[in-house]
Amino acid sequence: MDFRPIPRDPEAFQQPVTAEDIDAIALRAFGRTVRVTSAVELGGGMYNNTYRLVADGLDGPVILRIAPAPARQFASEHELMRNEYATVPFLAPLAGLVPRVLAADWSQEITGRDWIVQSHLDGMPAPDRLGDYPRPLWQGFFAKLGTITKDIHAVAGPRFGPVAGPGYATWSEAVLASLSAIADDVSRIGLDAADVRKAADLAAEHHKVLDEITEPRLLTGDLWTVNTMLAAAPTPVISGVLDLDRTLWGDPAADWTIRMASAKTDERTAFWDTYGPCATSPTSTWRSLVYEARHLGAIRLERHRLHNSNGVRDTYTSMAAVLTQLT
Repeated sequence: MDFRPIPRDPEAFQQPVTAEDIDAIALRAFGRTVRVTSAVELGGGMYNNTYRLVADGLDGPVILRIAPAPARQFASEHELMRNEYATVPFLAPLAGLVPRVLAADWSQEITGRDWIVQSHLDGMPAPDRLGDYPRPLWQGFFAKLGTITKDIHAVAGPRFGPVAGPGYATWSEAVLASLSAIADDVSRIGLDAADVRKAADLAAEHHKVLDEITEPRLLTGDLWTVNTMLAAAPTPVISGVLDLDRTLWGDPAADWTIRMASAKTDERTAFWDTYGPCATSPTSTWRSLVYEARHLGAIRLERHRLHNSNGVRDTYTSMAAVLTQLT
């Protein structure tokens, strides 16, 4: 096997597996008629380890994604790969854009970690390709992203919370559970979580404002440019959508995609041409601040995981500004 893992520091969050592990995974997924000839680890992702596999017995390359070991996962990011797997039946609006699941194993018998094998999507990651186009053409990309997000948000669910569970009867319960889990994770790694807990307290105090949201809708969790593939075309054409592992049922305004589309006034404003306008009212504005507090808490955890101390520090400044507005 031509095995090419990404060299990583022993203290890095992402840790590779061995060539023997990949052979064992291929045997379990495809049987003895398939022999892996190449396993190349792909960069770009910051959570799972991802490998492009080429094998005798398969028609083309496939993608192997391996989750972090359970002990390395935050409680607020518990079993994200299983959450993505549970989301697959609800992704019919994205047929042709999302990879097909070819095999999945939660037994952890081979690597001590969950893993999934998916079909290989053609194209290049948008972060590597979008900059090759003149910026005026980016509007078409963001307009398509608006259509994709609108289609996902149109999917109604049975309850609030992560798609794989746990589920909650009300939106406020789901938001509070998420904020509490994030706060516990922040405390567990030795950082000050008082601001996240304050946001949770304010959300609990005004839970009726959150519970104006009564219909759970499917949220992408973290869809943005880094989760898309672009086709080889004269304009930026989205050919694939990846890594929908943070999906949940809730208020579309709470989605990461909405946060990012709102962050700047540039080519991304084309997103709203296809997605449509978001509701604006005093209560929706207040809810958006709670959602921002939740995003900032999750960002703090990710930046800590990446050893970005300056980025961690910045989240405290941003959170203080949010709490000022919430109170």
